Amino acid sequence: MMSYSCKTILICISFSLCVVFTACNRNKKVDVSNIPVQVKIERFDLDFDAMRTTPMAQQAAFLQKKYGNFYQDFIERILKIGSVRDTAYFKTLRAIFASKSYMDLKHDVDAVYANTKKQNAELTDAFRRLKYYYPQKKIPRVYAYWSGFQAQTSIGDDYFAIGLDLFLGADSRFYPALVESFPHYISRRFTPDNIAPRVIEGMAREDMFPENPEDKSLLAKMVYNGKILYFMDQTLPDAPDSTKIGYTAKQLKWCEDFKANIWGFFLEENLLYETDYQKIQKYLGEAPFTPGLGDKNDSAPKLAVWTGWQIVRQYMEKHPEVTLQQLMNNGDAQKILNGSKYRPKNAAE
Repeated sequence: MMSYSCKTILICISFSLCVVFTACNRNKKVDVSNIPVQVKIERFDLDFDAMRTTPMAQQAAFLQKKYGNFYQDFIERILKIGSVRDTAYFKTLRAIFASKSYMDLKHDVDAVYANTKKQNAELTDAFRRLKYYYPQKKIPRVYAYWSGFQAQTSIGDDYFAIGLDLFLGADSRFYPALVESFPHYISRRFTPDNIAPRVIEGMAREDMFPENPEDKSLLAKMVYNGKILYFMDQTLPDAPDSTKIGYTAKQLKWCEDFKANIWGFFLEENLLYETDYQKIQKYLGEAPFTPGLGDKNDSAPKLAVWTGWQIVRQYMEKHPEVTLQQLMNNGDAQKILNGSKYRPKNAAE
């Protein structure tokens, strides 16, 4: 009897130590320097610009060979100027290359991105961490392009492409003229520091962990978004929270200051299990603030996304035995909420 008790105690102690070490390891920055991943952004934009000065058909063939499916996607789906099977689009390209607006944009892109060394290093680290958690995941080739402000990022079967013209910096001279498409609360995030977070977020949402269309409740969407941001926590440990979620520092502080009020609002308004998207979209989408919360429009936007992030973080803190893969595979939002025991208090309390 005594030996059984001792054995049980030893197992319990051993398990407890494993839990402690797992928790410590989760919070500790993992060393991924030996993972053989090296990202170098391929400058499609420079090769594409060479069509101005070399025989167009010759350069088009070169681009198709070097960039594969991306060239066709760029011409047909991003620029939308025709089919690569019909060289009639060359006429449109010549007009684009001859325009002052093209040369102005080229000047600014070249000035901001004389090189992409910083972005290469950030993406290399992020993709190494992704590979650490998902060793079988194929790392895509990364291309840079610009499209006249049509698409910030594009994803294909074997590539992830970055629209540099929508990462020129918040004070770019072009963005004020685009305010109808990109209001300031969005364009202020069009900075070089946002490239790695948007690549990782895009891969997570569009490729690795697409949202289940059957998950229509606010709670399901909160937890889904929270898992995406937690995935970004693990793959972008040096990125500020404000950059990952797209907040200003002031908005992030507002959420921390009033997190109990935010949670109380969702509960009092019976919103967690609401499935009418018209009623819940204002708590999920981009906006300058959240209507009905805060004083003088000082609230942060997409409060359901931020709250879902805190729920997932707390769930993982309370369950250190759960791996990142297990979390991302868990489609039971209610189970994650229950397991998190989320009962926030305002920062001042």
